[in-house]
Amino acid sequence: QVQLVESGGGLVQAGASLRLSCAGSGIIFRLIGMGWYRQAPGKQRELVATITSGGSTNYADFVKGRFTISRDNAKNTVYLQMSSLKPEDTAVYLCNSRPAGLNWGQGTQVTVSS
Repeated sequence: QVQLVESGGGLVQAGASLRLSCAGSGIIFRLIGMGWYRQAPGKQRELVATITSGGSTNYADFVKGRFTISRDNAKNTVYLQMSSLKPEDTAVYLCNSRPAGLNWGQGTQVTVSS
């Protein structure tokens, strides 16, 4: 059974940093391209960053230079290092394969106050 568990969110002030983690189980993690997504209240889910099985990364324009995606295949975990957070980054952050084809986890809430 495939399971994705996100963690690391919280309430921070603008300009702060957070590191999100996504632990996967039930999949051959190292073979799968992964992505971080986010969904703000009243908005559609959007793709934030992706990382291929080989480690190549790509970012949405609105996080370029501020967020870094990485992975540790030995730990079946994908990370999202977020810096210079802005109030508009407030959302539930979720991980999934890229393209998204796995069961969605609960996500982790990130709230950035001004």
